[in-house]
Amino acid sequence: MKTERVTAYIALGANLGDAVATISGAMNALATLPDTQLTRRSSLYRTAPIDAGGPDYINAVVEVSTALPAPLLLLQLQRLEQGAGRERSYRNAPRTLDLDLLLYGEAQLQGPALTIPHPRMAARAFVLVPLAEIAPQRVSAAQLRRVSTQTIRRL
Repeated sequence: MKTERVTAYIALGANLGDAVATISGAMNALATLPDTQLTRRSSLYRTAPIDAGGPDYINAVVEVSTALPAPLLLLQLQRLEQGAGRERSYRNAPRTLDLDLLLYGEAQLQGPALTIPHPRMAARAFVLVPLAEIAPQRVSAAQLRRVSTQTIRRL
């Protein structure tokens, strides 16, 4: 029996330590997840924190093809965050690595641990701009206009 694969999009962000190296390493680590293949990666972007303090973030988005169910994929993302030293000391705290499951096929899920599509993705240039780079069909011009005042720079 063949396992069904789903295209999922994951946002990456970091603003502590060597954020560029962390994001690059996380992209490589995502390619090694079980039953998952990294199919596209955006450029890296520098963005100012939103609703938070600390240094600028390095952000990116990747596309994966996976046979993992969404909750299990989320668990794998959280393990990678923990491996990078992620601490959740308070909401929007600076972080060594943040991995957010943005989209999982056409699924719409809402629960205490996982909501898909990601509930704040449409309000964040650091998500929409790199997502539009690798999956322009997933981001509308109107969405990009709504976040056009947020500072974002491709590295």
